[in-house]
Amino acid sequence: MIKVNPNFSKLMGSYLFSEIAKRESAFIAAHPDAQVIKLGIGDVTMPLAPAVVDAMQKAAAELGRAESFRGYGPYEGYAFLREAIVANDYAARGMDIAADEIFVSDGAKSDTGSFQELFSTDCTVAVTDPVYPVYVDTNVMAGRTGAYDDSAMGYAGIVYLPTTAENGFVPEIPAGKVDLVYLCSPNNPTGTVLRKPELQQWVDWANKTGAVILMDSAYESFITEDDVPHSIFEIEGAKTCAVEFRSFSKSAGFTGTRCAYTVVPKELMGVDASGAAVSLNDMWMRRQSTKFNGVSYVIQRGAEAVYSKDGKAQNAEIIAGYLSNAKIIKAGLEDIGLEVYGGVNSPYVWLKTPGNMKSWDFFDKLLAEANVVGTPGSGFGSKGEHYFRLTAFNTEENTKKAIERIKQLKF
Repeated sequence: MIKVNPNFSKLMGSYLFSEIAKRESAFIAAHPDAQVIKLGIGDVTMPLAPAVVDAMQKAAAELGRAESFRGYGPYEGYAFLREAIVANDYAARGMDIAADEIFVSDGAKSDTGSFQELFSTDCTVAVTDPVYPVYVDTNVMAGRTGAYDDSAMGYAGIVYLPTTAENGFVPEIPAGKVDLVYLCSPNNPTGTVLRKPELQQWVDWANKTGAVILMDSAYESFITEDDVPHSIFEIEGAKTCAVEFRSFSKSAGFTGTRCAYTVVPKELMGVDASGAAVSLNDMWMRRQSTKFNGVSYVIQRGAEAVYSKDGKAQNAEIIAGYLSNAKIIKAGLEDIGLEVYGGVNSPYVWLKTPGNMKSWDFFDKLLAEANVVGTPGSGFGSKGEHYFRLTAFNTEENTKKAIERIKQLKF
């Protein structure tokens, strides 16, 4: 029989969110009358903005006419979308990013998982703890780690950077050698942020050591505070040490339609086996043109409409609705004396489990007694144990119902 990739055997038994879905389904099957409210997986619930739907419908109609039909598009995305991204997300905030540094894709999850392919398997990788699991699992699949250690709740070979209440949710600069570091702000899962002085320290360190920062900014549209950077490229020196991932999934409801983009500055370089400089921008283009045929024209026209006058106003209203839900969750949990973080610049609320309860035990209690689904913090790493994540991606009515149910629980 054919040999398989041995690195898959190092992975934990199941992906966090598939385990949540499994337990949720089993509960619903056993309790068909239960009115379960889902505040677990970070999937949006509000419909696409009318301006986006209109743009997609017009684009679909174009494909039905011979004179405007399109087949394969540019691997890196259509110029109309990349130029709209540059103008609205970067130039409008004073950042010098060019259209040929933008690569449109089908999701930040895909890009954060795939970008590690550009680097040698002997690179040392650092992640915050707790961490979005994709950063870790894709490096395990690539062979950069040893086996999972249940007692340590982590993989040998990965450098874990505690990001907890004790350090203000600001990870410390690694003391030893690190080649790649994944950062996320606003953070998934904790809902906390890195401010400009903190990001400046990371950029200075990366430029000094030759490391590359893989910056996940998928939730930047939820930022409400003026002193929180929306992009790592607001930080001096970032173009020589950082890549940025952004997504329309949460900012414009594209979780089902799939569109995102990655910024790879032309100044960002690596070295080959002989020590010669290599452009990561060129490498990513080579990777994408080999493995990816681009996002559909219809979807990219929809993404372009996100930046229209109507699109901006409509999506701002949707985001405000989710942030209002986050405020409801945060205030409700604080009312019953729980320790709560996030929910200000993010759709995620991170809570300390009452009585230091284990995360999965709290999950089971919440599901069984309140019929509410959340996400156990331990699924995000060892420092997530005794914590729990709730999301604001539901209706206001359901959000209020869920919090009232939680308030009735006895801990």
